[in-house]
Amino acid sequence: MADLQCHYLGLELKNPLVASASPFSKKISMAKKLEDKGVSAIVMYSLFQEQIEYESNQLDYFLNRGTDLSAEAITTYPDLKTYNMGVDAYLEQVKVLKECLEIPVIASLNGYHSGDWVKNALMLEQAGADALELNYYTVPTDVKRDSQSIEKELVDLVSSVCHQVHLPVSVKLSPYFTALPNLAQRIIKAGADGLVLFNRFMQPDLDVETLEVEAFSRLSSSDELLLPLRWIALLYGKIHADLALTTGVHSGLDMVKGIMAGADVVMVASEFLANGADMAAVMVNDCNQWMDTYQYASVKEMKGTLSQEKVSAPQNYERAQYMKALIKYDHNLP
Repeated sequence: MADLQCHYLGLELKNPLVASASPFSKKISMAKKLEDKGVSAIVMYSLFQEQIEYESNQLDYFLNRGTDLSAEAITTYPDLKTYNMGVDAYLEQVKVLKECLEIPVIASLNGYHSGDWVKNALMLEQAGADALELNYYTVPTDVKRDSQSIEKELVDLVSSVCHQVHLPVSVKLSPYFTALPNLAQRIIKAGADGLVLFNRFMQPDLDVETLEVEAFSRLSSSDELLLPLRWIALLYGKIHADLALTTGVHSGLDMVKGIMAGADVVMVASEFLANGADMAAVMVNDCNQWMDTYQYASVKEMKGTLSQEKVSAPQNYERAQYMKALIKYDHNLP
């Protein structure tokens, strides 16, 4: 059997299959089943910036409500020992997962500006998280705001967090930045230990009958693997950071492709949500069998073998083959 051991964010993992942020981490039994079926680490469901800010505003309201009425009125705020804050619940879940699981637990912060990220990152570190994933999710809609200011905000955010915590930090990005390799390099120089490629933006639909915008999230398919696969292959060997491929990983063969492109780990959520935690065992086994069939002794030996810097035709990852790919369809014309 091939050696599937690998390293990600300084963590020694038994294989490259990591459970990405999903509801599975909200229930100990489900997280435990993922571990039993073979995942090597688990990323917790995200703690959203809007959630943090909302609860902070709510607390401020209760702390100050009625304080101008009388001296005694200051006692009207709720008992903080029983005040159920989402942040506190998240921190408690980190502690519980760490107690119940043997695999590493990676906390996730999802937001778009600095806010209280540093404070909460420090609390996640104290709660026992093994690493931290910063999920930078923003959809720029201000026509007056340029790409430089957006990228600077992200880099500054990463720097502020990385210079305060001792945890290894990864940054989860979207694929829509203007010059992704340059931004990736700046993020790493700001202190990040890894990149997670890519975040999936919500694509709302329009209901023309009710005249409403419908917000929903579709599960991914293996077809969506191609985008992160290409960028992992382009970045491999060019930046000094760990690379995690997420979106579109649904099989052992998808795992193989991700590793051969240059990923240190592949992250999965949709496949588990669609078909259950048992799929983890299937994926790891299929990946192992493929490696044995093609005589790869280890993940280390296989990693990056189909990255841009290793393949015989590196131009296939760039524009050079664009027209060639399109010309193939000319033969199908009547």
